[in-house]
Amino acid sequence: MTIETSKRLPPTQYAPPRVPWEDYLPWALANEFRSEWVDGEIIEVMPTNRRHQRLIRLILFLVTHHAERQRLGEVFFDYLMKLQHRPSGRVPDVMFVTNEHLDRDRDTYLDGPADLVVEVVSPDSQIRDRREKLVEYAEAGISEYWLIDEPRHEARFYILDADGKYQDAPVAENGIYTSTVLSGLRLRVEWLWRDPLPTLDEALADLPA
Repeated sequence: MTIETSKRLPPTQYAPPRVPWEDYLPWALANEFRSEWVDGEIIEVMPTNRRHQRLIRLILFLVTHHAERQRLGEVFFDYLMKLQHRPSGRVPDVMFVTNEHLDRDRDTYLDGPADLVVEVVSPDSQIRDRREKLVEYAEAGISEYWLIDEPRHEARFYILDADGKYQDAPVAENGIYTSTVLSGLRLRVEWLWRDPLPTLDEALADLPA
């Protein structure tokens, strides 16, 4: 949803409908609500519900645990990622950057693509996550993209091929997906639909040796 800033925000938080990145960044950092920046336009990101937050947290814990244990790179949460092609400034639910690409971190945003991005679909982000970002992330060179749709109980894992196009990555017969970017990271897809969700310790104990 495009922000009607003059109507939706008090005067002290006013931002023009279209702004350059240099103006958007400090404005975004000063505001508490989440937003993204696309073609110079500010896009409001609607608040998530409790289930959505818990699902993001589980994925964040799993990715962070593996990345830190193997010293593979840095995991970011609720952090701006600036992409040049469109251009855009996105806020993925979770993203991972390899050690080789940590020079892209500018302390308040990532200046370039992450290596792995996870988006958990919310009611207002179906088109944005499934269409816009699928194209955008491929064009930006993001090697791996997880698209998690909890209401539909659907998880899609995309891997960038040699032609710069996303291909569906397979889930093994035992229901476990193994990341190509985060070597050795495994996710049992069925975890994502459990209620309650497993804890990190329960999830790790559930993986075969």
